[in-house]
Amino acid sequence: MGIIGSAIGGSLGIGASIFGGVSASKAMKKVKQNLEGRVKENQSWYDRRYNEDATQRADAQRILTLTNENIRQRNQNAAGAQAVMGGTDESVAAAKAANNQALAEAASQIAAAGERRKDQIEAQYRETNAELNDKLMNLEQAKAQNVAQAVQGVAQAGSNMASVI
Repeated sequence: MGIIGSAIGGSLGIGASIFGGVSASKAMKKVKQNLEGRVKENQSWYDRRYNEDATQRADAQRILTLTNENIRQRNQNAAGAQAVMGGTDESVAAAKAANNQALAEAASQIAAAGERRKDQIEAQYRETNAELNDKLMNLEQAKAQNVAQAVQGVAQAGSNMASVI
């Protein structure tokens, strides 16, 4: 093959090393952009879900609506019983107070459930965020390894060329 053939082979080795490094770098850049996009999506999900008003959720609204309907019916029954049986205003007031207490307890339970939900959302966010950050860190480490391998490949091809010449 001779000196010229070896020199051409060595320069092809250098070119292949550089091309491989550039290709790997482009692929890693796409992966990094994808991971960074997922980090932003996770943050948006967290911001949206964590700051939701627990009392405005459909399940909470249903509980409040049912509680209010039951209270309204009991208040009407108490007022009707007072009119028919001659009950006192105090008994109607006591029934209304008990009903208001029931509404307050329902709201309190909704708030407690909302806090538990927030804790779950935060835990899920932190877990996903840590996983994505680990992947980004691993990607950076792989990128550093690829650069080192490309440099080593170029140096080895240059060394081979030098020994031929």
